[in-house]
Amino acid sequence: MTVSMTTEARVLFERRGPVAWVTINRPEAHNAMTFQMWDRLASICEEVGADPDLRVLVITGAGEKAFVSGTDISEFRTFTDPQQALDYEARIDDVYTRIETLAKPVIAAIRGYAVGGGAGMAICCDMRYCTPESRFGIPIARTLGNCLSTNVYARLIDLIGPARTKDMIFTARLFSADQALELGLVNEIVDGNQLEERVMEVANQIAGHAPITIEVTKAAVRYISQHRRPKRNEELILRAYMSEDFQEGVQAFLAKRKPEWKGR
Repeated sequence: MTVSMTTEARVLFERRGPVAWVTINRPEAHNAMTFQMWDRLASICEEVGADPDLRVLVITGAGEKAFVSGTDISEFRTFTDPQQALDYEARIDDVYTRIETLAKPVIAAIRGYAVGGGAGMAICCDMRYCTPESRFGIPIARTLGNCLSTNVYARLIDLIGPARTKDMIFTARLFSADQALELGLVNEIVDGNQLEERVMEVANQIAGHAPITIEVTKAAVRYISQHRRPKRNEELILRAYMSEDFQEGVQAFLAKRKPEWKGR
């Protein structure tokens, strides 16, 4: 097994035979993603897609507390221009799309919290395995007051339906592993000490099957879903990110206080 790392060792990339194993390695910050980490993940998708010896990609988070907790909120402090909001959503949407459109299966191995952008990352994967302690949600209505891209909303609707998508966003609550399984957010719940072994077992099983069958099946499912998917709605993105409420949400989050929403 060989291991290569980014300069800051924040995104680890391992080759485990036909399986590419990526670990988001920032456990002291609940694996929150910097912009550079998002970019590195995108480049890894390109590397895996171009390597015929790699058949499956696994994404996981370091430590026991979180899979990925989303984008590092400090990255939002400079958001004052409309183009910054549009560029951010386009940037993250590009990474999600690279995961979703990778010609090879992508599996999320989830420990702890998969929230915000981390939940968005997980739902881009083809399969999701979690531990009993895992929690899922996108609590932006309670924390930041921003929004998701229409592609993320569409992926959520594909997985759990429109009513449950609204429930998740409107209530800002976190779903337990059992609830996530019932909703169809995850494929299987696995004991924490067996998660890596179980995911590798599934990954190696898939890697031994006909790669073209898997590739075209993934593409066909995506094709059917995308025919119902709207274009990116920039007006909605700007309505959220350029609001006073979003600025208040970011400041309150960083100050560890409850935001005071004004609806403007």
